[in-house]
Amino acid sequence: MNHQHALVGPDGLDALIASGDPLWVRLKGLGHPRLISAVLQKLGVPEIFHAPLMETPQRTRVDSMRDAVLVVMHRLSFADSPDHLISEQVGLLLMPNLLLTIEESPEPHSFPQLTQWLDRLEPPPGREDLDDILHFLIDEMLDELFPMLEQLAELLDGLEESALRDPKPKLLNRAYMARASLRKIRSLVWPLRHQILILLRQNQRILGPDARSGFEDMAQHVGLIFENAELLRHQCDAVSDAYMASASNRMNQVMKTLTIVASIFAPLTFIAGIYGMNFKVMPELDLPLGYYFALTFMALIAGLQTYFLWRRGWFQDWTATRR
Repeated sequence: MNHQHALVGPDGLDALIASGDPLWVRLKGLGHPRLISAVLQKLGVPEIFHAPLMETPQRTRVDSMRDAVLVVMHRLSFADSPDHLISEQVGLLLMPNLLLTIEESPEPHSFPQLTQWLDRLEPPPGREDLDDILHFLIDEMLDELFPMLEQLAELLDGLEESALRDPKPKLLNRAYMARASLRKIRSLVWPLRHQILILLRQNQRILGPDARSGFEDMAQHVGLIFENAELLRHQCDAVSDAYMASASNRMNQVMKTLTIVASIFAPLTFIAGIYGMNFKVMPELDLPLGYYFALTFMALIAGLQTYFLWRRGWFQDWTATRR
């Protein structure tokens, strides 16, 4: 397994199978089911594994039957931002002298790190190394999740700070989308831990000691990913709480402003209402300077009330944007 061959059909597999060398067959894309089915039959893959490898979407699973181990995972990535998650199904099948991977979305370079390492490996890997390559493939897909969780953490930190500075509805919407991404990551990754432990208890003969140790480490990695996703989910709650607190604070500020205006104009309205009554005998109406006296008196009351409210701290804005 020290050479790479690009094939477009199942006919090119005859010479590789006849050589007896261990094979790692990579199928990119699920757009041609008949072609993939022909390749699977050529490789001697049991019919029971055809549907899990070819049909989408499949749940995350680890199945073991005789001398075969099937793993169905999802390669996760972000689209234009960390709150837009993309899931691509990847099926892996380990059989004696064969490792098969089927990727839902064709990519120019699949598993680049492992491929480069195998090209430089001397001596080239043999039949007994296929189980190690299987757990390396799974481990590489799991390792891709840690940088994604870090991006989500940075996104949530920014959203929480923005919610405290200038809360807007779109911030809450992005927090909900990040929560949905975390929920999907948890649902696609967490089943691996339980099923890997079951696989280890079965003492599958096709797995060597190194591969078994690698699967044990993977179970721990899955637990760590789940814990980090759970912590980030609580951080989503913190963003929602910060948004609601800031929005409530702003609403209180609006109500306080309206209360100040009403408090100042209430006595002025009372004075204007008294002198607006249609009584014939109102001594102040005959004063030459009565109009100016009333305006001065109203301005004095408004000034005194404004000063009193200012001394009590009512004019302080607690929703001002922090710099």
